[in-house]
Amino acid sequence: LRFPQKLWKMLESGKFQSIWWSESGKCVAINKDLFEVEVLGREGQQVFHTQKIKSFMRQLNAYGFTKMQRNFQRSASLPEFLAEEAAASAHSQILYYFNPSFNRAHPWLSEACKRR
Repeated sequence: LRFPQKLWKMLESGKFQSIWWSESGKCVAINKDLFEVEVLGREGQQVFHTQKIKSFMRQLNAYGFTKMQRNFQRSASLPEFLAEEAAASAHSQILYYFNPSFNRAHPWLSEACKRR
């Protein structure tokens, strides 16, 4: 299978806790630390031909995925700001990648994901 097909199959399998569709189904969400252990650190049953997160991210980029930034609106009050800051730091380990041809609602578009 090509990289996009492997990624799609992984997302749809429900077997991995480190990678999932965003709520809209338009982005791939990856818990970086967990993904390194759960997917890239598998002995003998590698899904992708790498054990390094940077190589995996290069593959995403090579197939037209772009990293998305999560924008959190900040509150004016200090207690709310501190609570939101703590939540944002928990989200910092989560990477979001978008490709217009990789959408959960339109699986046939993934055929357009070609290596650059």
